[in-house]
This record gives sequence, C-alpha cells and structure tokens, in this order.
Amino acid sequence: MNATITSDVRRARNAVAVVFGLNGVALASWFARVPVARDALGLSAGQLGTLLLALSAGAVLALPVAGMTVHRLGSARTVAATTALGAAGLALTGIGAGVFGSTVVAVVGLFALGYGSGTCEVAMNVEGAVVERRLARTIMPRFHAAWSLGTVSGALAGAACARAGVPIGVHLSVAAAVMLAGTLGATGAFLPATTEGDQPRSGRPSVLAAWREPRTLLVGLLVLVMGFTEGTANDWLAVAFVDGHEVGAAAGAAAFGVFVVAMTVGRTAGTAALDAWGRVPVLLTTMVAAGAGAALAVFAGSVALALCGVALWGLGASLGFPVGMSAAADDEHLAPARVSVVAVIGYTAFLAGPPLVGFLGDHVGVLRALLVVPLVLVPALAIVPAVRKP
Repeated sequence: MNATITSDVRRARNAVAVVFGLNGVALASWFARVPVARDALGLSAGQLGTLLLALSAGAVLALPVAGMTVHRLGSARTVAATTALGAAGLALTGIGAGVFGSTVVAVVGLFALGYGSGTCEVAMNVEGAVVERRLARTIMPRFHAAWSLGTVSGALAGAACARAGVPIGVHLSVAAAVMLAGTLGATGAFLPATTEGDQPRSGRPSVLAAWREPRTLLVGLLVLVMGFTEGTANDWLAVAFVDGHEVGAAAGAAAFGVFVVAMTVGRTAGTAALDAWGRVPVLLTTMVAAGAGAALAVFAGSVALALCGVALWGLGASLGFPVGMSAAADDEHLAPARVSVVAVIGYTAFLAGPPLVGFLGDHVGVLRALLVVPLVLVPALAIVPAVRKP
C-alpha cells in the first residue's frame, strides 16, 4: 500500500512539473511574438501597453475567486478547465493579430489567456503544495524551476518561429494545442485528495476570512517583495546593462540570461537547503544575497563583475515566491483560499513594478533605478518569520 501511495505521489509530482512547464511555455510563446503582433496591428508604444494590460487584467480579476474555484472543483478539474480557456485565448490572440488584424479580437484573447493562466496558477500551486506534504520534503521551488525552463523553451521556440517566418496565428495556435494536450494528460495523475469531497474538514474555506488572517497577509507581502525583486530583473535588466554599462543589445540579453539561469539553479538546488535549515534562515540568507547582488550589478566597475552580481541576484531571488506559496498552503483545507489571497497580493508587484522602475529611471537612469530592489528587500527581512511552519 505504501509503495502504491509513493508511486502515486511521484506521478503527481511529475504531472505538476509538466503543468508548470507548459504554463511557462504558453506565456513565453506570446511574449516572444509581441513585436510581430505590434507590427501586424500597427500599434504605437502606448497602444501596445494597453494591449498588454489585457493579459494582466485577466489574471488579476481571476485571482480573487481562484481559491473558491479550486475548492469547489478540485485542482485537477480547475487546471484542466482554465487551461482550456487559456489555450483558446492564446490561439485567439494569434489569429486576431495575424489573420484578422483586429486589436479587439487580440484583447479578448489576451484577457482569456490571463484569466485562465491566473486561475491555473493558484490551482497548480495548491496541488504542488499537496504533493510537497505527501513527499514530506521541499519540492515547490522545483516546480517553479520547471516554469522557468518552460519560459526559456517557449522563448527559444518563439524566436525560431519568428526567424523562420512562421505566421503568428499558426505558431500560437500550435503552442495552445500543445499546452492543452500536455496539461490534460498530466492532470490525470493529480492526487484525488485535492477535491472537495476528500477534504479532511467540512465547510468551505472563505477567501474573505483569509484576508483577515495576519500571517496570510504577511506571507502575501513577502511574496509581493520577492515578486518585485524577480520582476524588476525580468523587465529592466537588459535595458539597464545597455544604458548603464554601455554594452550592446546582445550583451544586455545575455545579462538577462544569466539571471534566468541563476534563478533556475537556485530553485532546483535550494530544496536541499530548505530541508536542511528551514525556511526562515534560508530566506534571510537568500534575500540578503539578492540585495547585495543587485547593488553589485549597479556599482560594479566592470561588466564581468556586474554579471557576477546578476548571478547572485538571481540565486537570491529564486526561493521567495515558491516558499511563500508553500507557506500559504501549509493547511491543506485552507490552502485554496490562502494561496488565492497571497497570489493577489504577490502579483501586484508585476503590475506596479514596471512603471515604478520606469519612473525612477526617468530621473536617475535605469541602472541606478535598480537600487530600489535592495531598498525594498531590507525592511522585508523583518517579515520572513511569517513563513515558518505553524
């Protein structure tokens, strides 16, 4: 019996990793083709920003009700249904831009992609937390590493399609089909204990009640800070190196690549550190490393030393987001509501971060604006004890 349970948990672990990876592939497929969509739709920079906002709007609107959806349907059915919605949105975006040349159709597609992806984000984190508890060891960061690898794969595939002249409608429709087929196949291996009928306690956990829990709010605030730490590098690192360190576009892209690789390594190897020393000491150490790395990337006298800072920044930023999700899901019965709240708070960073750094960049330059990262991380050290297991 124990061997069967272990086998089921291992299958579920692999299935969750696949879902995380395919979610990353889908989003990166779109981002890789943004320039093509912009040209096909004839958008200015401001109009493109409005188009991109549709994706974020869909995700933000999905997150507050995602926990209730997961509790009602279970993780497997929620992931399957919302992936179907997201896949339809991804295909519609490509067709709207590439076939119809319609901004309205593309906006509808992006909103559906964002809504589906946002709800799926909560559901797959809840399932990942269940698998983590069944394994009795830390695994959540590796799921997020799978997402990072998925984004790299999606970006590379998108670049290859762009170079080969593959129409955006064809590319995104194929990517949507791959995501849907792979995810539907993977959800069959999810653990059945995540459905409502299998919950150990009666009653539906309230999202409103979770918003009144001090620990949940503190975990959400920590996830927000770590999301900002990660998102700032994603959005601005390449530009900062080009403008501040006066390197070429290829070198700027390489700097971003160093960050992504360091993040992936940190999420893969960090599980052993978390099991050995616990969440609080590891997060305190990695957050200090992230702040120091960001500062080094700004003040380094050479590009090589600045890249060392980027690597340290990536390693330091790698664990905060997944550990926060694990902490929100420590109580399996309350996990959907709490993960939903933490996700809403945390994803605010991806909406507010880019304009904040851009505003600072207009005044002090993009490279110096990156110093906002250590300035935000230092006070956030005080809330790290909130992720301690109750």
